[in-house]
Amino acid sequence: MTAILHYIHDPLCGWCYGAEPLVRSAASVGNLELRLHGGGLWPQPTKLPDDMRNYIRQADTRIAAMSGQPYGDAYLSGLLFDPELVLESRPTICAVLAAEALDTSKALAMLAGIQHAHYEHGLHVVRQPVLASIAAECGLDPEAFEEASMNVAVDAHIAETRALMQRVGAAGFPTFVLECDRDLTTVAHHRFAGNPAAFQSWLGDQLPNGGAFHAVSSRTAV
Repeated sequence: MTAILHYIHDPLCGWCYGAEPLVRSAASVGNLELRLHGGGLWPQPTKLPDDMRNYIRQADTRIAAMSGQPYGDAYLSGLLFDPELVLESRPTICAVLAAEALDTSKALAMLAGIQHAHYEHGLHVVRQPVLASIAAECGLDPEAFEEASMNVAVDAHIAETRALMQRVGAAGFPTFVLECDRDLTTVAHHRFAGNPAAFQSWLGDQLPNGGAFHAVSSRTAV
């Protein structure tokens, strides 16, 4: 039997960026399928007031200290305070879904590519040319990616993710939910911050007989 780790995230959530090492470690656990659920932290195009930008920078400092994730000066001193910065989750979630539609194994790489482009390299990842460039770096054909981006059911996916969050009582992003034999258990992942190896080991201990299978998916069915 293959267990499922549901990862409720948003590509533009700093705490989800901090959880990236945990996600990578989970993806390598045998007999565990990893499913990505984009939840839409920023449902509408949003420009941040200065006080929110300063608050986010303080939070990013805590996230970096806890997770060891790299934050680039192009983001901290550039993008974060760029008056043209717009935060909107839909294009980034759409990009992850489009990558998965073309190659299931590329979904996690696309998510990580978006996160690093934003937090490390200070790029405007809500813009389609930037997303297309990230997709190309993941090995996806640009024309196929553009077509897939126009055809994925991103709004339905976000709505289904929100329904899952309500079902499991998720308060925000990120949330990990372990499903074994249809039983859903929310994972207290914060205790593994900065220690992905311990998270990987813990997940393995929760599963039935281990195996070599693993997959990454953005499907929302549970």
